[in-house]
Amino acid sequence: MDVLPPPEHEHENSWMLEARCREYDPTVFFPSDGVGVDRARHICFQCPVRLACLEYALDFRIDHGVWGGASERERRRILRSRRMLSSTPID
Repeated sequence: MDVLPPPEHEHENSWMLEARCREYDPTVFFPSDGVGVDRARHICFQCPVRLACLEYALDFRIDHGVWGGASERERRRILRSRRMLSSTPID
């Protein structure tokens, strides 16, 4: 029997296997207050795949939780800033 290779998209998210958040209860990254956000950020800032995680959350417009060290509000600001930069005409 031939073994099929994994689907192409499976490699795209292989960074998740290296994420520090895998060592914690998922509820840590879905806090209900600012103290919880700070705790999640602290974990994220020590993570080797923080930027990939943040880009994933931005690409898929994930609305809840702390991803890549950024809260929901921070991710909205990043997206707004990127939209403004992309719509700015280049002279």
